[in-house]
Amino acid sequence: MSSNTPSSSAGGVGSADSAAPRRNSKRPKYSKFTQQELPACKPILTPRWVISAFMLVSIVFIPIGVVSLFASRDVVEIIDRYETECVPENLRDNKVSFIQSDANKTCTRKLRVKKLMKQPIYVYYQLDNFYQNHRRYVKSRSDSQLKDNSSWNDVSSCKPEDMSNGQAIVPCGLIAWSLFNDTYNFSLNNQQLEVNKRGISWKSDRDSKFGNDVFPRNFQNGTLIGGKTLDPTVPLSKQEDLIVWMRTAALPTFRKLYGKIERDLQPNETIHVTLENNYNTYSFNGKKKLVLSTTSWLGGKNDFLGIAYLTVGGLCFFLALSFTVVYLLKPRQLGDPSYLSWNRNPGGH
Repeated sequence: MSSNTPSSSAGGVGSADSAAPRRNSKRPKYSKFTQQELPACKPILTPRWVISAFMLVSIVFIPIGVVSLFASRDVVEIIDRYETECVPENLRDNKVSFIQSDANKTCTRKLRVKKLMKQPIYVYYQLDNFYQNHRRYVKSRSDSQLKDNSSWNDVSSCKPEDMSNGQAIVPCGLIAWSLFNDTYNFSLNNQQLEVNKRGISWKSDRDSKFGNDVFPRNFQNGTLIGGKTLDPTVPLSKQEDLIVWMRTAALPTFRKLYGKIERDLQPNETIHVTLENNYNTYSFNGKKKLVLSTTSWLGGKNDFLGIAYLTVGGLCFFLALSFTVVYLLKPRQLGDPSYLSWNRNPGGH
């Protein structure tokens, strides 16, 4: 009996091992990709490489900055701020009442040309402290209504300027309602200076966002007039003042294109501007400016790009020079183990 017991127990263990399920290993299948052993470039940042890189950046950036700055300085601008000067002196203590009244708001300004301005000369109006990027303001429009005449009554996103006298407003929304309505007339040597207002908006906006079968309807018919009125016989795709205004600005200070003067202006010439000061910026302490500007190959006048390139290039040159001085005065062998902490302090202190 005793001789059969071990064989019986041995057989039981063997059968239990064969019946037990194998455990699935979670170890991923070996590959050079999963183990990050693929051939790769692992540059060693030696002092010479670092100095050369900083020097290369400075050599490239500094000339670009100088060229950009000169291009910006070649742009000629005439800027005239007029929101205060175009209010009668006896009413300047209450400008809001003046702008909301029926008083005559015609104002005459003189602009002196200091340098030669070659055509085309772009006419802008500039507004300060006007937050077109406000969330409620930006969303108060109906893109489907602007594009398709069949959606003329889609005003669900246009509140509070969605309905007037029980009818839908086209174009609806706060953006269209607050359309800039100051006007400018220019004269030079007692002759009218024509301003071309065609082609001032983006072609993609005219073709894709504003329909040629959509006409203004019930616009600015409420008790509170926000801005410019629109010609109900002209489709929205051809009302370029509106198209320019509807492309909202990202910053509270912005310029919008009013038109183009297609002739050269000579130095010391005086331009007479007759403007209608209609737009209410006094309620929010805003500023209004009339801007005449030429352009360069880089665009309008903006020193930021040139200054940014010069700053980065100058900083890289300074770092390259500093690293060169340190490398020459205190050189050390690359990978020297004597600089390791446990070699510098063998006792661990």
